Amino acid sequence: MRAVSAVGIIMFAVAGCTPSTPQNADSAADTPSRATAAALVNSNPTVESAIAFISEAEARLAEEREYGIRAAWVHANFITPDTTWLLARADSQFTELSVRLANETKRFERLDLPDEIERKMNILRTGITLPVPSTPGAADEIAGITAELASSYATGHADLNGETVGLDELEQILDRSRDPQLLAKAWAAWRTIARPMADSYARMIELASAGAKELGFSDLAEMWLSTYGMSAADMEAEVERLWGQVKPLYEELHCHVRAELSDFYGENVQADQGLIRADLLGNMWAQQWSNIYDLVAPAQSTLDLDLTTILQESGYTERKMIETGEAFFTSLGLAPLADSFWEQSLIKQPADRVVECHASAWDIDQVDDLRIKMCTQINAEDFQTVHHELGHSFYSRAYARQDFLFRDGAHDGFHEAIGDFVALSITPEYLQRIGLIEDVPDADADIGLLMQQALDKIAFLPFGLLVDKWRWQVLRGTVGPAQYNDAWWELRRQYQGVEPPVARGSGDFDPGAKFHIPGNTPYLRYFLAFILQFQFHEAACEMAGWEGALHRCSIYGNEAVGKRLNAMLELGASVPWSVALATFTGQRQMDGTAIIKYFEPLMGYLKERNEARQCGW
Repeated sequence: MRAVSAVGIIMFAVAGCTPSTPQNADSAADTPSRATAAALVNSNPTVESAIAFISEAEARLAEEREYGIRAAWVHANFITPDTTWLLARADSQFTELSVRLANETKRFERLDLPDEIERKMNILRTGITLPVPSTPGAADEIAGITAELASSYATGHADLNGETVGLDELEQILDRSRDPQLLAKAWAAWRTIARPMADSYARMIELASAGAKELGFSDLAEMWLSTYGMSAADMEAEVERLWGQVKPLYEELHCHVRAELSDFYGENVQADQGLIRADLLGNMWAQQWSNIYDLVAPAQSTLDLDLTTILQESGYTERKMIETGEAFFTSLGLAPLADSFWEQSLIKQPADRVVECHASAWDIDQVDDLRIKMCTQINAEDFQTVHHELGHSFYSRAYARQDFLFRDGAHDGFHEAIGDFVALSITPEYLQRIGLIEDVPDADADIGLLMQQALDKIAFLPFGLLVDKWRWQVLRGTVGPAQYNDAWWELRRQYQGVEPPVARGSGDFDPGAKFHIPGNTPYLRYFLAFILQFQFHEAACEMAGWEGALHRCSIYGNEAVGKRLNAMLELGASVPWSVALATFTGQRQMDGTAIIKYFEPLMGYLKERNEARQCGW
């Protein structure tokens, strides 16, 4: 949710993406020299020449990467036509190199390669988000489009009641207002910025699809799904299996929230049956609903834990927010971040320039130049976000000594899950230990605390799934530009049970109003991360010897858990994700049952509340 990426170089720069430096000293002695490698690469395909090819590819990618990352960092922090041009140029060059190397792997397809080399070949083939065809000028064109789309989103402004407003102002309305007419206007206003993107987006997909076919994939969707080490069909089935495990809890939450919104707004605004109006859910994209907690909170809950107010009254600054997050990781026995993190990160929105405020973690050189970029607010949401972004940073540092192509998460969901898994330990007991509260609420408050969590975690699950379900249709060509918006809302109705507050048509491009669509960040990673973070949490609490309710467990200060966690993080992408998963959890399959266990008390409450209601949509 909070990691930025785009095509080419940026995918090697930011959270959850492969970083770069030359191979570590231990492996360098086993690889041929650059001159020898080049000669072998140009020879007939043999196992020896395949090894030489990989050595040469990793060296070339490492050499090209840092310039592009720095161009991307400057663009995100100083958005101008010039920095957009520089980013597009760097991106084009890196994409051309990546695609050329991916195509060259075809020479070695029939060889019986060592497992490590075969794994690296597969990473080269599948690790490009937007491959480009070999047509002259295609790389420049696609890089220009991606830079244009990213800038259009970052600088987007809309008209609201005669005033020009940006996303921040519109989000504040969606987050806080209870005026249904204003909510509908603000919701619709932001989506006007996406309409001009549609044609460019379609052209970008056309080019990338041609590139995927040149690499030997049937379509771009198959290429995206192949990164998980199984066939596209098997991965889609795996995703549906995981959704089936957690869907009953979402359906109960949807039923309760819809009924409470109907009671508050009245039947004329929100019916107590059918779909929920998306703009009433306290979030611009209706992906997380915690901002309407006050409307749906359990009446009998004694919860009085307003973390936003607590942080502000405790004098927290932007830096203090991040220092507190880092202290959680170091409490697990992990070393502090380098001084350069504090010197180079952007943690507060500047007053003198336009920046991309979407929070992200950056790995500049994979030695000690790790950074985050976020316009930090002193509130509960950003307290969680800080832990999420730092999870990326500690993960990147842990696998820094892996070979270049293995410097990544076990799969992209792992990278997104680590920080959020740690944040599940932000319990009242933890807040007491760090001095933010004096007294821990008793068990009577648990339903309220779980409701707060569910409005973020459970409400997100279908959205996390459907974004790429829509995109897979687009990438396969089964949904064309004229059907973009209709297909988007068909999936949102089917999986989320929400509907737009105002009429939408084929001229709209509502997917483009979500950062990850113009930003070209695959979104399935977030759905998988929400599954994995609870699976990690359950395993960690078992390691810690926790015997109480899962939602009350905090691993803060447990160095034994930290040691086991770091063992998984250090593997990076050097082993199949199932092996990495087993290293920490003992399980080789992703599993959503830990979510059900964590929210078991809330599930009971929701079923009781919904007994007389007509659930479903």
